[in-house]
Amino acid sequence: MTNTLTAPAGTTPVTKPNDLGIDRAFLIGMARIPAIAVLWTAAAWLASAAVAQFGWYLPFNGVPLNLGPIAIICAGMLLAAWIDGYAFKVPNWCTLSLVMSGWYIGLIHDLGEIELIPGFAELNSSGEVVSRAGGIGGALAGTAMGFALLFPALFIRGMGQGDVKMTMGFGSLIFAYFGIGDGAWILLWSFMIGVLIGGVFGLVIMITRRQLHKNLNNFREIATDLQVLVTAGPAKAAERAESRKKDWWRLPYGVPLCVGFLGYLWYIFFVVN
Repeated sequence: MTNTLTAPAGTTPVTKPNDLGIDRAFLIGMARIPAIAVLWTAAAWLASAAVAQFGWYLPFNGVPLNLGPIAIICAGMLLAAWIDGYAFKVPNWCTLSLVMSGWYIGLIHDLGEIELIPGFAELNSSGEVVSRAGGIGGALAGTAMGFALLFPALFIRGMGQGDVKMTMGFGSLIFAYFGIGDGAWILLWSFMIGVLIGGVFGLVIMITRRQLHKNLNNFREIATDLQVLVTAGPAKAAERAESRKKDWWRLPYGVPLCVGFLGYLWYIFFVVN
């Protein structure tokens, strides 16, 4: 937070940093995130209720599946990708609220109210429908896995913080819906597909810009950055990567990640099913 000092007419006002180093705008933005997460959670509840009301269940392995929460997950990823596509940055109010909404849904499941926001269901050995939804522990595990997948890229400046938080949000919500076991595989496969799509996207850009040789050298440097990350720590790897920042071109990686996330969900529900 800054304080503006009175200055003589015709001169530029002087700003004085807050003595505590507190950024008021940042704190206000962070304070809004729990409330926005409530809205995402409410949207998941409404979508689930609409499926139940109108009978829009998806037959999946003999079980009528409520995809209301999945629709909200997809909407959140599409919003994050759209913002990243034009602004090259995904704001905290979008990504962190998605993360927290997964926690809320997990907590609702732990409280025994899974009918409010249903999770993944299947038949047990007796032919009864059982839910495999995750609780707050599962949502936290999905958040942690989402961060871990992009941890190396984050510290060598190969990925933006918004992309990492976006993946954390997907992990949190997916684990809350599917549980830890199925959620982990879905997050891993969808992430790998997103990375492959991003690589193809980047290759096309390099070829069209006629910078293939230059960027191949950059890829070799990135491999060295990862080696430095393991041997010398993230600080050294980040310093090395930062020295090449002037030669980078920006790629809104949230877009291919979103394609991977949504594409894999489409595959498991509508292609394999």
